[in-house]
Amino acid sequence: MEEHFKVYSAVFPIIIKRYEGQMQVLLSMRKNTGYMDGRWDFAGSGHVDKNESAKQAVARECLEELGIIVKQDNIHFAHLSHRVGLNGERTYFDIYFTVDSFIGEPFIAEPEKCSELQWFAIDRLPDEIIEIRKQALQLYLEAVPYDEVITGNTEEHSCCRKD
Repeated sequence: MEEHFKVYSAVFPIIIKRYEGQMQVLLSMRKNTGYMDGRWDFAGSGHVDKNESAKQAVARECLEELGIIVKQDNIHFAHLSHRVGLNGERTYFDIYFTVDSFIGEPFIAEPEKCSELQWFAIDRLPDEIIEIRKQALQLYLEAVPYDEVITGNTEEHSCCRKD
């Protein structure tokens, strides 16, 4: 019997705060990860582990990477992106959640994987942000719950946007 195709899951907390009337998001600069190093990503993102729910993964990753405690009641579904990998790239379900409250002050708890941690105004994201993260944030802000992204071509692109 043929084995079913395996898909990976990753979580991306969109950690938001209001500062001087502006909505800001916490981003981290990737380093030594083998994926998009030197680019900004949502701080506290990571894989869903075996026997773990997506919300549990968000709470664990935020504690491991940022030293903050996030309660499950403060984790809210924002967006799902089916990232289809071509040419040997992995296929993922990227699950985005907003985090509107946490305990502690975020800091770089895994300096081997992160070189910077910074708050950015949502309407002034850095040019070096991973493009599919910027796209997911925009879709969340537009209340679009689902999209599909094809990777492994000459460039990453969105297809089949689903409302």
